Amino acid sequence: MIDLLFETSWEVCNKVGGIYAVLSTKAKTLQQRYKDNLIFIGPDLWSAEKVRVGRWDVPGRPLAVLVTYDALYPCKNELYADMWRRYRVDSLHGYGDYDESCMFALAAALVIESIIKWKNKPSLKVIAHFDEWTTGMGLLHVKSHLPQVATVFTTHATSIGRSICGNGKPLYDYMDGYNGDQMADELNMQSKHSLEKAAAHAADVFTTVSDVTARECRQLLERYPMVTPNGFEQNYVPKGSKFNAKRAAARKRLLQVASALTGQLYADDTLIVATSGRLEMRNKGIDVYLDAVASLRDSLRFVSSKARKVVALVLVPAWMKAPRADLLENLHAAKPHRLFDPVITHHLHNQDHDSIYNRINALGFHNDPEDKVTVIDVPCYLNGNDGIVDLSYYDLLPGLDAAVFPSYYEPWGYTPLESAAFGVPTITTDLAGFGQWVLDRFGDDSDRYGVKVLHRTDSNYDETFRAIAMSMMNLYVMSEKDNRAIRNANRTTSKAASWDNFMECYDMAYEQALLCAAERLKVPNATVAPKRTTKTRK
Repeated sequence: MIDLLFETSWEVCNKVGGIYAVLSTKAKTLQQRYKDNLIFIGPDLWSAEKVRVGRWDVPGRPLAVLVTYDALYPCKNELYADMWRRYRVDSLHGYGDYDESCMFALAAALVIESIIKWKNKPSLKVIAHFDEWTTGMGLLHVKSHLPQVATVFTTHATSIGRSICGNGKPLYDYMDGYNGDQMADELNMQSKHSLEKAAAHAADVFTTVSDVTARECRQLLERYPMVTPNGFEQNYVPKGSKFNAKRAAARKRLLQVASALTGQLYADDTLIVATSGRLEMRNKGIDVYLDAVASLRDSLRFVSSKARKVVALVLVPAWMKAPRADLLENLHAAKPHRLFDPVITHHLHNQDHDSIYNRINALGFHNDPEDKVTVIDVPCYLNGNDGIVDLSYYDLLPGLDAAVFPSYYEPWGYTPLESAAFGVPTITTDLAGFGQWVLDRFGDDSDRYGVKVLHRTDSNYDETFRAIAMSMMNLYVMSEKDNRAIRNANRTTSKAASWDNFMECYDMAYEQALLCAAERLKVPNATVAPKRTTKTRK
């Protein structure tokens, strides 16, 4: 029995990336279990109040506390010195978002401490769950000052593993030879890595989201985690006639945008494919996707002029400046004309240096009338108010005929899980946690289970993009009956990844954390120094 469950993340009420999807979709299942004994804690980036309490406007409407943290900056040096003395967290090399994350995490820990003191019940069974390195210093504060509180730390992606991949180094072939501390020195990641490693060892239970990342944690953080996979809340997916209406509206809008850019007409049978996610060209496989689309274009170059067209979207937010005024005007024109630079929907601050835009041009995509494949870069957050598409991501998903996520580094992979839940034929890789889960759970049978999982390594780039191009070609020529069967299979597969089915893993983590806290209270003057031995195994 848990009396209080706190979950702290930089992405509570703050839509930044995949962790927001994790927490916002998990909230309903947790709230049903723990009612208002569940409290989410996130950063208040919008007001000057120290603390605001309300309900998070997601399914389940759980309690949420948003906290400011500016008042802690004057104490930063003393706080960092204390973390060095207790846990050897090296904050001297911190840069970028390090200070902001640490001050928020400490402020969140003070909120937890305040609530527990207000409750004033020594027998309370309390779990403090912290997500990602950005909250690690909060966990360390709780560990030092609230030994009665059971702590859980989840890394959704190790900071050093992501950095190794982002710097173009091969992670998987040489995994067993990497030393996390050494690589942190080499890649100037000492502060984030040391904080993440300290939190992983200090936590009563250390978790991660997939077997793929568990191996990474064991090697780079030197503690093997318990695996707690990410689920999805099926209530986000409309049913029956509502879904059909969403699909029709999304397809109509996407084809309107394509027409307004290129001046071409796109029939209802146009194949619409997309990739999405964070702007990490290599890690997310955006480079592979674009090369696969180029290969598909070359294969379709000599088909009949009456053959169906393909619209390939890149739905990846970049440094967006503003919607294109000429495109907006063309969207309202009776007969759209071809625009200059018909491959992008919004102006960028750094358009000449944007990796996706440059890759599209380098591959020779001009969206000419004779091209069967149109490529469109949509470099904005799809929140329903971007000025061009004006659909949220979940409103757009039903309109797709295929979704491609050929990730090289993807601890879980919410984007393929989301697209599968919406019945979109989905392609991903076994380097994504979700992709590996599909293989482990269902095997390699995409016709039966809907999700195509490709084998990807450090050295099979060409093989991967050609396999994706072939998969897209199969969807291009597929009958409507077969396509419908894949869509239904996707929905069935995604339901196996619902939060209800994964919550057992969290129950085990919380139970073990409570046992650790109880054992700690039995030992007088028990140390709270970080553990240096493996305690939990999957």
